[in-house]
Amino acid sequence: MTEKLYGLIGFPLSHSFSQKYFRNKFEKENIFNADYLNFEIENINKLPEIIYNHKNLYGFNVTIPYKIEILNFLDEIDITAKEIGAVNTVKIFRNESVVKLKGYNTDVYGFNESLKNKLLNHHKNALVLGTGGVSKAIVFALKKLNFSVTIVSRNKSKLENTLRYENLTQEIIEKNTLIVNATPQGMFPDIKNMPQIPYKYLNNKHILYDLVYNPPLSKFLEEGKKHNATIINGQKMLEFQAEKAWELFNL
Repeated sequence: MTEKLYGLIGFPLSHSFSQKYFRNKFEKENIFNADYLNFEIENINKLPEIIYNHKNLYGFNVTIPYKIEILNFLDEIDITAKEIGAVNTVKIFRNESVVKLKGYNTDVYGFNESLKNKLLNHHKNALVLGTGGVSKAIVFALKKLNFSVTIVSRNKSKLENTLRYENLTQEIIEKNTLIVNATPQGMFPDIKNMPQIPYKYLNNKHILYDLVYNPPLSKFLEEGKKHNATIINGQKMLEFQAEKAWELFNL
């Protein structure tokens, strides 16, 4: 039996890079006593069963659609994750028959690290597309960087500073020179999809950041490239947040 097991919960997981990333890491760094599994569950209520059946599971990452729902299963939440209202990393503490779960958010760290050295003086206003768990982390990170943030949603939202896609004007697009896609639109296998923003108003002052990393060049980024915007996909963010998660698992 592998001494220590880690994993990922979410649904679906066919797009996920985590298992491959961690297994490569274990091989590269000669970590022989660990493995990383995908736990693809259609209902988060199956989580206690996974923890009970895998007595050597010491931590897991959380992806779509459970970054908010996971909060109900935690015994403790890190202060930053609590402020964000979303968790993507859970450490399991085991003491004989007692099991406790503590939640963290490493998305903020990953996003900040991947955006370093890309921001210029005119990047002060941002649009964040989507309202899910990862969106909450991005909004939190941008506010810490003193951005004025507007959230864009397909539906009416109770969140402050929220617009719907149909309300995006030329003036709004030109003012918000950082646009972050925090939705799964355009992610494999739905690679022909993209958020419906008026791309024609983009220019070379814009950064388009897509949290999607599979495919590396999404339709969203492709449109940005056509209009000379700087484009960034989610690969580096994922790598940074994964390393931070590993650090937390091994504290």
